Amino acid sequence: MGSAGKTCPLTMTADESEAGELTLEPLLTCKLCLCAYSLDKTTTLQECNCIFCTACLRQYIQMAIQECCGSPITCPDMLCLKQGTIQEAEIACLVPVDQLELYKRLKFEREVHLDPQRTWCPAAECQTVCHIPPSESGAPVPVECPSCRLTFCSSCEEAWHPQRLCQESLTTPVLTKQGALFGTEAEPPIKQCPVCRIYIERNEGCAQMMCKNCKRTFCWYCLQNLDNDIFLRHYDRGPCRNKLGHSRASVMWNRTQVVGILVGLGLMVLVASPLLLVASPCIICCICKSCRSKKKKHNPPTT
Repeated sequence: MGSAGKTCPLTMTADESEAGELTLEPLLTCKLCLCAYSLDKTTTLQECNCIFCTACLRQYIQMAIQECCGSPITCPDMLCLKQGTIQEAEIACLVPVDQLELYKRLKFEREVHLDPQRTWCPAAECQTVCHIPPSESGAPVPVECPSCRLTFCSSCEEAWHPQRLCQESLTTPVLTKQGALFGTEAEPPIKQCPVCRIYIERNEGCAQMMCKNCKRTFCWYCLQNLDNDIFLRHYDRGPCRNKLGHSRASVMWNRTQVVGILVGLGLMVLVASPLLLVASPCIICCICKSCRSKKKKHNPPTT
């Protein structure tokens, strides 16, 4: 996996062979640190063929293991056309054993959290993966842990309660002083990204969230996609009204800045358009001259 891809060498270094002749060794540029390295100090990703120096790639993977919570580690090149992911075999060759074990554990925990047919036993001393029986109506079902024999609810993970509803369905919304609707219990500080399903913790700030893994923007309360909502009009109506976390004046100032940027770009286009129209004959003339000169070179006059 550590072999270098077939790319054009940028620079060359001299190396003396056994016969005493000088041979040129190609150098490849790392896309992270932008330094040139020999082939033995670079690593090529199997899925997308992007090349990085081994030191940078090792540091990137170690940081990604700590931050991505078991989600797939993507190619560090933001302009990668294939958006390749780093395979587990490649990770094993670049990080220590303890880091690899941490990645495997986080990856397994993420798979269990995303699987609707599996869940963790809620007992703190057990931590066994339990199978959830299928439910046709989608109602909560009893789940029995195969290790500690605890029977709990598949929805709220409390002790099985066939005669009452889950605590989650008993919360009623109340109106706050700011006019926002909240449940009787506090908003959970950890939610899943609606796109890549990675877990995100919100400790402060506004309700407009950006996932570090997939770079998507969404509302913290309803998880609606906000990638195209540059004016934040999502928080002017509906259940998330006035729940952005900023004052009205701050929101209006943000919208004014966006409008100013768009107006500025429009003015630049309007100013540049007449100049391009005036200069277009000169540009066309230069292009025609260059084309004629090329034709004369390829077709010399015959005598």
